[in-house]
Amino acid sequence: MRLIDELEWRGLVHQVTADELGDRLEAGPITLYIGFDPTGPSLHVGHLVPIVLLRHFQRRGHRVIALTGGGTGLIGDPSGKSAERNLLDRAQVDANAQRIGGQLLRLLVDPGNPPLHADNIEWLEPMGLLEFLRDVGKHFAVNAMIAKDSVRLRLEREGEGISFTEFSYALLQARDFLELHRRYDCILQCGASDQWGNIVGGTDLIRRVAGGRAFGLTVPLLTDAEGNKFGKTEGGTSCFLDPAMTSPYKFYQFWINADDADVVRLLKLFTFLERERIDELAATVGSPAREAQKALALAVTAFVHGAEEADKAVKASEVLFGGDLEGVPVATLREIFADVPSISVAAERLNGTGASLVELLVEVGACPSKSDARRQLGQGAIRLNGQPVAPGTAGADPTVTRADFLDQSVLVIRRGKRNTFLVKLEG
Repeated sequence: MRLIDELEWRGLVHQVTADELGDRLEAGPITLYIGFDPTGPSLHVGHLVPIVLLRHFQRRGHRVIALTGGGTGLIGDPSGKSAERNLLDRAQVDANAQRIGGQLLRLLVDPGNPPLHADNIEWLEPMGLLEFLRDVGKHFAVNAMIAKDSVRLRLEREGEGISFTEFSYALLQARDFLELHRRYDCILQCGASDQWGNIVGGTDLIRRVAGGRAFGLTVPLLTDAEGNKFGKTEGGTSCFLDPAMTSPYKFYQFWINADDADVVRLLKLFTFLERERIDELAATVGSPAREAQKALALAVTAFVHGAEEADKAVKASEVLFGGDLEGVPVATLREIFADVPSISVAAERLNGTGASLVELLVEVGACPSKSDARRQLGQGAIRLNGQPVAPGTAGADPTVTRADFLDQSVLVIRRGKRNTFLVKLEG
């Protein structure tokens, strides 16, 4: 299958500037780029579509450039924005650019075909105003720029408008394409569908200034089956690629909770699974085993966080439904059971012979009364950290001590197979 045909099958192509791009990609390696503005300290799952797109090109032998917008990030892209964004200060943009640049290089690592990385602050910052107006601005007609959706919609919105700062963003992006064309013979820019006008501006600038032929390709803006913007967790926050902002466990849960109506499309977009395997998984959609969702979650988590972290996330997910707790970090257990009934117990309460398990079962809500707690213990229905509870000595109630708490921090109580409770040790 030609690369362009595979990308179209996967849903990664929205528009191309010229139909002959497909043939050009088969004729030999090219250099292409995608830009990422450092508007935050981490990329999120919405950025994974262009990153996966770059990996597809990389795997076919093409040279990819991950461009960090340290310069354009100081300006702000009006695309997709209904109002003027607040400008970030230079220190924040620099810090974000450094972190995002590191993320891009890690995700695009390929010993046989390593990515290039650049930051447009390198050439945009030294450029003077007169140079910008003469060498870039004169090649753009204002009437054409006003007709762009990102500008027109803002102008039509009463009381909003658009500043000259954001209005000039498209010219800066075109200048990036020209610079990369000169430096690396870059002939293709890719981006989200709302970047179409900016990308076309870059191809035109290369033709006018350098006399070269360049192409553009956009990917669709991603929404879920209900038309909502993709990438938000159940709590309404973004799902980030930085493990310090979204843990690998929560990242895995984001994908495993994919709706049946979305999962096949997401398998095509976000994984490198072969067509035959995706067809096999498509046939399982709707089954209780959720095999398609599990394959999606495992593949994407391994891509972003590595195979080891993905395996830990799988184990942690199994723990939620009664699996073995051994080897699962306490911090992850707290995440897994964040929404289950819990209580905090002062460490002093465990001094001496320890605290009564019967009392803890009632306090945490596992049993309605002490008599029921004793009955459940007698029937072997209570497990602590996955292990059955031994009966008390000479008919006495069992007790728990610091040693019973995982890492002297948490105690996972299960009543039956599905009812889980957490006791947290404080102090």
